[in-house]
Amino acid sequence: MANTLFTRFMLLFTLLLSFTATAERIRDLTTVLGVRDNSLLGYGLVVGLDGTGDQTMQTPFTTQSLNNMLSQLGITVPAGTNMQLKNVAAVMVTAKLPPFSRQGQAVDVVVSSMGNAKSLRGGTLLMTPLKGVDNQVYALAQGNILVGGAGAQAGGSSVQVNQLNGGRITGGATVERELPSNFGSSNVIMLQLNEDDFTMAQRITDAINRSSGYGAAQALDGRTVQISVSANGTSQVRLLADIQNIDVSVPLQDAKVIVNSRTGSVVMNREVTLSQCAIAQGNLSVTVNQSQNVSQPDTPFGGGQTVVTPQTQIDLRQEGGALQSVNASANLNNVVRALNALGATPMELMSILQSMQSAGCLRAKLEII
Repeated sequence: MANTLFTRFMLLFTLLLSFTATAERIRDLTTVLGVRDNSLLGYGLVVGLDGTGDQTMQTPFTTQSLNNMLSQLGITVPAGTNMQLKNVAAVMVTAKLPPFSRQGQAVDVVVSSMGNAKSLRGGTLLMTPLKGVDNQVYALAQGNILVGGAGAQAGGSSVQVNQLNGGRITGGATVERELPSNFGSSNVIMLQLNEDDFTMAQRITDAINRSSGYGAAQALDGRTVQISVSANGTSQVRLLADIQNIDVSVPLQDAKVIVNSRTGSVVMNREVTLSQCAIAQGNLSVTVNQSQNVSQPDTPFGGGQTVVTPQTQIDLRQEGGALQSVNASANLNNVVRALNALGATPMELMSILQSMQSAGCLRAKLEII
């Protein structure tokens, strides 16, 4: 009796796990309209480099920026001075201003060289104002740059690991101006889905409406869900805290195959299926060899001339081309086995998939990036 109850309990537990494995929280599927980051951009100088800075003769804006900075510090550089600097680099500084940021909050910044500096390792970013799209300063950045790469050179030889012309400063910017926020002033909250899906929008709407006290939700389209609430910021914070933790069962995804033509990678999701078809694939290669033949006269004083004539040889080869049958496949494992049986390289597989979709035996959307 005890074993029977234990077996039933384990079966029920397994079913619950399988159910929750296909469910995701609303916070992972949506974002709140108006609650987003804002991009910041600034131009600054990095100093303290070990001879790896900009070549000022080729980057005059670095020298001009340094002169402007020195003049603000009360130092006047005589006109016509040719400063040969090796430890200074002009950089662009980017950052993300998080939503609801407050004065004094620290944010991370990314520093990238815009001149011909060899490396920013060991450099220090001088105070750089970061502006928004409205040309207003929202943060000030300054600090030591952390570069993830490394490099060395000597005697004409060099070795480099990763990128040396960019780095990060953790907490390198301080927020000086706050963005105005209208959160809580409206009587509606808009949830935007991460992907367009009418089924998911309706399931999120139904899940919110089934939960008591969360207001009336309705799906406006495949991307937006509107929730009617009271115009009170505090109550909306509590409401969103509860709504975002509601579990929603995820519907079946669209069958899709992603082909990256630059790297030769092919990625497909589990909804991809194949219909039965026959495929013949082969390689056609053309090789052109050109050589120079020198023709000289038989006798030195016969009056002839030395002539150079080109000789071209063209070699045409075709390999493979056998007709192979691909059986219908209903799941991803069978699809992978069927495609592997063709013995095609990733580059050949791209053309095969494109032809299979045109023939109607690839049950998926083919997207080339």
